[in-house]
Amino acid sequence: MTRLLLPLMLLALLCGCAARGPIIDRQGVDMAQYQRDLADCEAYATEVDTGRKVGGGALAGAVVGGAVGAILGDRHTAARIAGVGAVTGSARGAGTAATEKRSVVRQCLNGRGYRVLN
Repeated sequence: MTRLLLPLMLLALLCGCAARGPIIDRQGVDMAQYQRDLADCEAYATEVDTGRKVGGGALAGAVVGGAVGAILGDRHTAARIAGVGAVTGSARGAGTAATEKRSVVRQCLNGRGYRVLN
């Protein structure tokens, strides 16, 4: 089961990265200006500290996984479960960062007068 977990998590991360940008109500919108505004908003979103969220998630997952593994078995079990916890925590941190980045882009576009539909 553990061998399946990592590929599935990586697939989930890749699917999340492949998501398209926000959908806006285009009525009355100058699309050239929208593309410039979208680029500006996406630049703001790069300020979300993805590395810190992924690293923090990995650390928290490893600590919790290691503790659970120590309770359930020996040090080898603890190490394996800590590894699974680190991968799971990393994925959760990456997901949190991606959600925050989408939120920044949406709020930025809303602030510039666009009606974001998704």
